[in-house]
Amino acid sequence: MTTLVTGARGGVATKLISLLRQRGLPVRPASSRPSDPSIAICDLTDPATFPAVLAGVSSIFLYAESSHIDAFVKEAVTAGAEHIVLLSSSAVLAPDAETNPLAKSHVDVEHALTAAPVRTTLLRPGSFAGNALAWSWPIKAGTPVSLPYPGSHNDPIHEADLAEAAAAVLTDPALSGRAYTLTGPESITFAEQIDILGRVTSQDIAIRNVTHEEWKAEMADHVPGPIADALLDWWRSNDGVPAEITTDLERLIGRPGRTFTAWAQEHTAAFTR
Repeated sequence: MTTLVTGARGGVATKLISLLRQRGLPVRPASSRPSDPSIAICDLTDPATFPAVLAGVSSIFLYAESSHIDAFVKEAVTAGAEHIVLLSSSAVLAPDAETNPLAKSHVDVEHALTAAPVRTTLLRPGSFAGNALAWSWPIKAGTPVSLPYPGSHNDPIHEADLAEAAAAVLTDPALSGRAYTLTGPESITFAEQIDILGRVTSQDIAIRNVTHEEWKAEMADHVPGPIADALLDWWRSNDGVPAEITTDLERLIGRPGRTFTAWAQEHTAAFTR
């Protein structure tokens, strides 16, 4: 009973593959750009890659790419897949999810999966702890981190905890077929995250308060305008507003999630000159 793990080069998928193999389960890692011959080709934007990678697969860990999701689901059902676990986003729960560029692709994939004759489990994390890596370059350069809303709260979840949650629903049928809203164990502001990174790396990290337009201009080469606007709106709505922490992650992995401090301690090299 082989499990296809898409996005095999990503942080969550890499850890998930290791967890499944530790349990002696057959895994087929797949990526749009395989880094070695042991990784199959699965480009979610190219339906021609679907038949071969789905052959003989019983379960699937899927990233939310919506461009050809109907073709993917059709091929998965034809191949006999019985269970798809989607790495979605809690953004789908927002009132404007159908039009919000941060949520739209996840919404479309969720709709396609839940309408299909295949058991579907939806994992809906909030913010990833790894999002903090976006600050690594200015921190290593010794320059201030530009933040439009330093007091905006988020609920950073460790990628390894997400992998454990995925492994749990893939291996325990009693946990599958549901939607889970997954958060880290704490609501924390961007400024508090910067402070933690400073402590664990023994550096003084300054914050530069910037406007919407200044942040968009600074990130123009990396973040498309509509995505930038949606992010800024989201951060503004959470400025000074603690994030709601759920118990779904602890329910799946049997313990509280790792803190942002724990994540930072594991990733000090990324922030150190």
